[in-house]
Amino acid sequence: MPLPRLTSAQAPLAEEVDAINEHGELLQVAIPAERALTVYVDKRELVTLMTLGAHPEWLVLGYLRNQRLVADVGEVESVTVDWEVGAAAVKTRRGIANLAERTAKRVVTTGCGQGSVFGDLMADVDSIRLGEATLRQQALYGVVNVIRLQETTYKSAGSVHGCALFQGEEMLLFVEDVGRHNAIDTIAGWMWLQEAAVQQGRDKLFYTTGRLTSEMVIKSAQMGVPIVVSRSGITQMGRQIAKQLGLCAIGRAINQRFLCYSAPERLVFTANPDG
Repeated sequence: MPLPRLTSAQAPLAEEVDAINEHGELLQVAIPAERALTVYVDKRELVTLMTLGAHPEWLVLGYLRNQRLVADVGEVESVTVDWEVGAAAVKTRRGIANLAERTAKRVVTTGCGQGSVFGDLMADVDSIRLGEATLRQQALYGVVNVIRLQETTYKSAGSVHGCALFQGEEMLLFVEDVGRHNAIDTIAGWMWLQEAAVQQGRDKLFYTTGRLTSEMVIKSAQMGVPIVVSRSGITQMGRQIAKQLGLCAIGRAINQRFLCYSAPERLVFTANPDG
């Protein structure tokens, strides 16, 4: 089936506002431009996402994918985003079977900017099979350095999470949003559109500035990505699922320090990682 037709909706990522500093001085500072995007699927209201709005069409596609509401990107005919009304209209080719039943159960999550997932969080996790990718210690340091040098909304305005997809030390895509779940969904949507180029995540690495919770680990695994790296830490359930899947979860990755919480066999230590 052909790929969906997408708009290219644009919205400012930050806004200049007045603030008073600790000396009582009036300053102009940048803050993230959080906005609401209500998603309609075949004219039925599905969810409202609070988002920065950097790539809303990819976000909507990735949300449908990671919520397991759509199995193949070709099932979506179009995604139309209109920021004047704060809405994304999704048109499918054949509809989504039992949509009301499938979206009736919500699981409240730790996700900032999202807050819930539809259905059973653990459903179908056992069916996920990840590739045999490994990560060299030196390459991990390279990934962390690329992120350090990346120009970001966080550096200028703060209050956002960043996520990135890597192949080796090459960054394929970097996305920021008010919630890390929106950022990973946006990457999932972009991957879906690449067809053969990055159809599989088996040789990819996913990076996030946020913590590795159960749902972040599951979303990474659903994208087929076997290695995840975080500047933050990991939760007990996130580690449990990562170990179950053989997914290498690395946290506290700052400069040349890190902790590998699961699947250490995927991490290739280097005798002289700086050499």
